[in-house]
Amino acid sequence: MQPLLKSELGNKIPKYQQIVEAIIMKIRLGALKKGDLVFSINEMSDEHLLSRDTVQKAYSLLKRKGIIKSVKGIGFYINRTDISTPFRILLLFNKISNYKKIIYNAFVQTMGNKAVVDLKIHHSSTQVFQSLITEYVDDYDYFVIMPHFYHDEDEIHSIIKKIPNDRLIILDKDLSHSYFKYAGVYQDFKNDIAEALEGAISLIRKYKKLILVFPQIIPYPKEIVIGFRSFCCNHNIPYSIIDEIRAGTAPLINEAYIVIEESDLVTLVKNCQKNKLTVGKDIGIISYNETPLKEILLEGITVISTDHYQMGVSAATLILDNKKEKIKNPFALIRRNSL
Repeated sequence: MQPLLKSELGNKIPKYQQIVEAIIMKIRLGALKKGDLVFSINEMSDEHLLSRDTVQKAYSLLKRKGIIKSVKGIGFYINRTDISTPFRILLLFNKISNYKKIIYNAFVQTMGNKAVVDLKIHHSSTQVFQSLITEYVDDYDYFVIMPHFYHDEDEIHSIIKKIPNDRLIILDKDLSHSYFKYAGVYQDFKNDIAEALEGAISLIRKYKKLILVFPQIIPYPKEIVIGFRSFCCNHNIPYSIIDEIRAGTAPLINEAYIVIEESDLVTLVKNCQKNKLTVGKDIGIISYNETPLKEILLEGITVISTDHYQMGVSAATLILDNKKEKIKNPFALIRRNSL
């Protein structure tokens, strides 16, 4: 166990900060290594004639930075030694996809050498999410969370509330409870799809029916369906909602499809080719989320998409500029030959 030297505690700065800086200095000098035990709160208080509240404040700050960690029955030990990095950030995503990779890369590139960024996946599981927050709540300066959960909403909110607001960034989706005071970058799933389709209304009217392919196995925000229905009802456009494009199902001429999953997009294109239907003339296709492949597939697939790169940049900028605000991420229609 490594004690602090009394000579390291001067009178120029608050006592709790002196403890923090003394431990950090010992780490930098190599006197404290990862896994080394440090004094308990009582031992530190007795050794340096300090109040327990002062030591508790110092240890809370060190725990928040992830520098020390406590284990019941063992005590406090050094948890990390990469203390030259200003920020330690945990990204908690619901899944890995091409779009999530774009967000991650943009975030890491914008943070540059000012942060160590770790990524964990909660798979939209309340149990996994709770376990991750419980394990890491004292280890990071910031938590950047994608709250895509489809059950146990109140429980999820209670778990998120364990993270102090000044260390929380909510990403991709706005939380419904108004009592959350957090910074974030979000999509407005309901209004985004309706507003984007408004920009293609003249093209959509070429077709007799608009079909949304909304997967049931893979969860997506239900607000997409609400926004889609609202658009169709406002413009008196016949519509339907199906859960997938099946290989044996032939699309009908003069139908237009909005496809979210890329597997459904591939099947739809194959079915059109099999039935000798020309995409953009006989059949219309709008795909959700932009990718480089959609720029060239069939000489261009029309997409409606948020700007995933900008989302990552905006989230990182909130941290770098210490801003506590909510930012609506850009969402747009990109017209191409498939509609």
